[in-house]
Amino acid sequence: MIFKTNIWVFVCCAVATLCLSTQNADSQSQFEKELTQKMDDFLAPMPQLNQQASQTKTQLYPSDAPGGILIPSGFGGYGTYLFGGVGATYPEVYRNNKADLITSVGACIGNPAKAINFAASLNMTDVHKFRDFSGNFIVSRLLFTGTSISAGALQIFANNRFSDAPGSTFYLAVSHAVQTVPSLTPGCSRLTYTIGVGSGRFYEKSPKDIEAGKGKHGTAIFGSLSYELIRHVNVNAEWTGMNLGISAGVRPFPVPLSLAVGVANLTRYTNDRANMVFSIGYPLSLNRR
Repeated sequence: MIFKTNIWVFVCCAVATLCLSTQNADSQSQFEKELTQKMDDFLAPMPQLNQQASQTKTQLYPSDAPGGILIPSGFGGYGTYLFGGVGATYPEVYRNNKADLITSVGACIGNPAKAINFAASLNMTDVHKFRDFSGNFIVSRLLFTGTSISAGALQIFANNRFSDAPGSTFYLAVSHAVQTVPSLTPGCSRLTYTIGVGSGRFYEKSPKDIEAGKGKHGTAIFGSLSYELIRHVNVNAEWTGMNLGISAGVRPFPVPLSLAVGVANLTRYTNDRANMVFSIGYPLSLNRR
């Protein structure tokens, strides 16, 4: 089922960003399909793991490195903090030798163990012209030991004049951190998986896909599997509802800087080639109590 919305509300935010590219990143759908949903996820740290592990010794959370780059996770944020990041793909699909860049800033608030966590972010896909904005809203809740659910609205408020994306996306995702496979990081699990269902980017193919004879719709079902290869380094396999991708997530320093790099579009169900995807982000805590 395809959900559609007609929301005439514009959210005004001031976004501070460096002009990281001089190319026109006017294909919003490429990043919107494969990167923006992960900005909220891997930039949202779980509870302070050492403290949480001492309070609930049997509870393991996902590894502290990114568990994917292409689909949303059932685990959201914890506490109150700001976050920001940059993502890119290369080459842009259906174009030759052109990179697509995006920046994202946002904030979250709430304790998902006691109630819910709410995260909101603003994406900008045409960086050097400071335009092409869209928004994400995500609500997450811990269900039981090692399991969390999230629901979100992604790519809302996108300007149809600039965006070639299929419209707003709504999704529901459930993730589980396997409790019998402890990580080398205290309080974490080495193995996490996600399954979800969504509209928009998870179901509707782009006009160029349709023109290329690749059909109109994907599966609407997405999922991922993430395994901690070594401490602070994950390997991830992801199905986006349209295509298959693999990635690596790294948290290289004691600070919560997160890096992810991968290859998307490995199957031929969408797009005209496989391409590299990359993201980097950092959260700024305001209150973790």
